[in-house]
Amino acid sequence: MSLSIGIDVGGTKIAAGVVDEAGTMITKIRRPSLASDAASIARTVVDIAQELASEYAAASIGVGAAGFVDKSRRTVSFAPNIAWRDEPLADRLEDATGLPTVIENDANAAAWGEFTFGVASHASSIVFVTLGTGVGGGLIIDGQLLRGTHGFAGEIGHVNLVPDGLQCGCGGRGCWEQYSSGTALVRMARDAAETSPDLAATLLRLVDGDPSRITGYTVMEAARRGCTAAIRCFNEAGRHVGIALADLVSVLDPDMFVLAGGVSEAGSLIRVPAEESFRDQQIGGDYRPTIPIVTAALGNDAGIIGAADLGRRPAA
Repeated sequence: MSLSIGIDVGGTKIAAGVVDEAGTMITKIRRPSLASDAASIARTVVDIAQELASEYAAASIGVGAAGFVDKSRRTVSFAPNIAWRDEPLADRLEDATGLPTVIENDANAAAWGEFTFGVASHASSIVFVTLGTGVGGGLIIDGQLLRGTHGFAGEIGHVNLVPDGLQCGCGGRGCWEQYSSGTALVRMARDAAETSPDLAATLLRLVDGDPSRITGYTVMEAARRGCTAAIRCFNEAGRHVGIALADLVSVLDPDMFVLAGGVSEAGSLIRVPAEESFRDQQIGGDYRPTIPIVTAALGNDAGIIGAADLGRRPAA
């Protein structure tokens, strides 16, 4: 049985595990991370890898990192939410453990996890969409990760969805991320609570009348209780998901779309308006096979499982 260490590096936490060839996680650990301290995060990643390698006979390491990973899959070139710039993470891990190491973008790693062991295990081409704090993605076409010339492909959250639209943290305007992310959902809900308190009554009760306390999970709970304002927020976010997927299907023609991340946990609240908008927007829809929009199956473990498997498949 071949074991591999998978590590998922985020701005607030680092999660890792040992994964076997069937995608089963043997053990899992989690450590806090400080996004502003690049050296500290690198040390923590190395410490975790050494700890797991000392306890389990792992043959490789795979890391999913939130940022641009170079074509060689050894260096994190740029991470917007972590203070990494040209971070030679693979070299650090190999020097510390002696194990061959692959670095991959975190959304790509999660996409690979779902493609190999999760809800898309029967597919050959998928578009994986993470609806979390932002919007990210991973593209797998004909069984291969689509990484692009420089390794930076798949940043679908920053396609221009609304010309001259809302300002995005990336510096652009109208990015998909500004309309379907958890951040966007909270912004819409807070606006609704301020401007239409009658429609947002259930939502406001959940936060003791203070719109500033609204979170993504608050909006989700209010919508499940039938709150008109919260449901409208999900409808709007889902509508933009469908518009974006209709554009992507024209370019990539996948077997399926897989929705992941915190917003996707709302299930039909986000998926149904996405499906309706997608059907309305796709070109030649009456003449295309139905392309399902499904919710990811592996949850927060997808990144660890996918990274671990990529670690044992350096050419994937």
